[in-house]
Amino acid sequence: MKVILLEHTPEPEKLIATAAKLCYSSSDISSLRDGLTDEKVGNYINMLMSLGHESVFEHVYFTFGIEGISRACSHQLVRHRIASYSQKSQRYVSEDGFDFVTPPSISDLPEAKAEFDKQMTAVTETYSKIAELLTEAHSQRLISEGIPEKDAIQKARKLANEDARFVLPNACETKIVVTMNVRSLFNFFRHRCCNRAQWEIRDVANEMLRLCRETAPNVFGCAGPSCVMTGKCPEGKMTCGKINEAKEFFSNLGSK
Repeated sequence: MKVILLEHTPEPEKLIATAAKLCYSSSDISSLRDGLTDEKVGNYINMLMSLGHESVFEHVYFTFGIEGISRACSHQLVRHRIASYSQKSQRYVSEDGFDFVTPPSISDLPEAKAEFDKQMTAVTETYSKIAELLTEAHSQRLISEGIPEKDAIQKARKLANEDARFVLPNACETKIVVTMNVRSLFNFFRHRCCNRAQWEIRDVANEMLRLCRETAPNVFGCAGPSCVMTGKCPEGKMTCGKINEAKEFFSNLGSK
């Protein structure tokens, strides 16, 4: 799994403080940034966090490139609806010889790993065979309709990919670009940095948070699962019971 911070709003913390200052000041917009020192920016952000005034955080976005995750993970990721996503297409990109993610619990158990690898090999062969058969069938049909052979074969393979992908497993690796504003990221981290989150998306979320802290430490200094952001666990009887450990982990996340 690899997470890269591709882009973010320039001077994110200063922009948040500027928006907040507008809410509490009669200054002209053109002069809002006057006198906004690093100390004052930090004070504004601390005040906003203490008040739960999160709307101003929506002005700042972060864009991540994520690769080496499974489709099982990306299906969870895209459930966070206030975000923008661009994902590698299984219609337009052939999955011949696809890479896949093996859960650690399976890797640690030799018998399970052998069965898992056997299944992935079988699916790889099945996918390729179905794609080959469909490509041939579509090619013949398209050529019979008067489409030049070269164009027909190219179009036929895309049509083949479209249906051959139905045999692909959740383990199949994917790549995705994700853009979220800071308020959405807070919500994402509350849910996905939690110990009860599925291991793969939790790893993704923790790395995204680490990268955010490097760029905007005042904004994301207290970000993390609900127990870190609010001081209490919302899971009730399903709590992991490790609030102190979680607080320690996230207090050190990103530390040199």
